[in-house]
Amino acid sequence: MTVIGPERPQLIGLAYRLLGSLGDAEDVVQEAYGRWYALTGPQRDAIESPAAWLTTVAGRICLDVLGSARVRRERYVGEWLPEPVPAGRLADPADRVTLDESVTMAFLVVLDAMTPAERVAFVLHDVFAYPFAEVAAVLDRTPAACRQLASSARRRVAAARVPQPAPGQADVVRAFKQAWEAKDIRGLVGLLDPEATAVADGGGLAGAALRPVVGGERVARYAVHLVSRVPALTIEETTVNGQPGLVTRRDGTVAAVVALDVVGGVVRRIWAVRNPEKLRRWPG
Repeated sequence: MTVIGPERPQLIGLAYRLLGSLGDAEDVVQEAYGRWYALTGPQRDAIESPAAWLTTVAGRICLDVLGSARVRRERYVGEWLPEPVPAGRLADPADRVTLDESVTMAFLVVLDAMTPAERVAFVLHDVFAYPFAEVAAVLDRTPAACRQLASSARRRVAAARVPQPAPGQADVVRAFKQAWEAKDIRGLVGLLDPEATAVADGGGLAGAALRPVVGGERVARYAVHLVSRVPALTIEETTVNGQPGLVTRRDGTVAAVVALDVVGGVVRRIWAVRNPEKLRRWPG
């Protein structure tokens, strides 16, 4: 019998990028391994590359999950955002997700806007460098069709102007934190793009704006309103999905994880995750 297991971190990374949820990613990988061990010994021995087999199976399971997720989203309260990932190792060292530009909040939000097939083709080919022949086995389409799907996904990424990590991001985030703590609306407006957007995800389990807040001054006033309403709230610098971000705490409990999209020295977009179910991995 072929002994496997080292592929798990990469499978977790793949499923997380496709689903935007570590919990769902773990379930997908567990199911993939379950199908592997359900094979007979001779069946496993006949598989030339267990890693490729597992990737194909995990990709297909993710497609099914993405289909059902769209139905669940219709019942979701307010805006839905991907689950943020803290820096360092998770509770299970094997669950560590490689943090690069393909797991920034900005990138994951764009992925979420794609069709399931576009997302799978793009992530497998452009992020994990799988040839289109192997992508085709996951999507049950021709390599040419998969190439078109990936091309369409690239256009979506380009249109969304997903930023690349740039020097100075941490300085802008630190300045934003200081102005936010000081309830300095003018200072915040100076750090925000005039057309800045803030999106909050409470999932009906925590207070959050149900629609995006648009406009630098409106975002600044909304941010100050939030800290004014909760005097005991503290704001700390942290790393969110590999990028400088913020975490707010109340009485030692994480209240929100905030990712910021910094472009040209100003904050263009803010994503605040408040749904407690998505914050379980963040230390209190």
